[in-house]
Amino acid sequence: MKIIKSYPSSSKKTPKLIEVWIIFTSVKKAIAMSSTTPRKGGSVKANKKAVNKQKYIIDASAPSQDKIFDSAAFEKFLHDRVKINGRTGQLGDIVTISRSEDHKITITTNSHVFSKRYMKYLTKKFMKQHRIRDWLRVVATDSNTYQIRYFNISNDDAEDEEE
Repeated sequence: MKIIKSYPSSSKKTPKLIEVWIIFTSVKKAIAMSSTTPRKGGSVKANKKAVNKQKYIIDASAPSQDKIFDSAAFEKFLHDRVKINGRTGQLGDIVTISRSEDHKITITTNSHVFSKRYMKYLTKKFMKQHRIRDWLRVVATDSNTYQIRYFNISNDDAEDEEE
């Protein structure tokens, strides 16, 4: 590191402020380099994030039992439409999609590729394509669970009969 002095050349001592600055920058560099140096156990700490395993559940049991919602077609739709790094259909080991006997779709991710909101978006898109969006809605029941429910339209029918 080259320091340009604006002091007269007759002064052979460096001012204290510049010495402190040199020490500060060297300590700062040492701290930055220590994050990749071997630790006590011999492992190197790299600047990588922890793997975030997330599990989302979409419960379609009520409409599936009434034969309105096809959970097998929905599972295939998710396999085809989930985007990872801008590409569809290439889930690999990052995302696994499975369907249980009670019509629950489980999506497990090994990283923070997409959010729970993305699952809701894809569910609504599937329902719109199959023209069942007018009767069904997607409701969050838990921090990682969505449930597909019917709209409450029985109250509207009772009001129409009264008029």
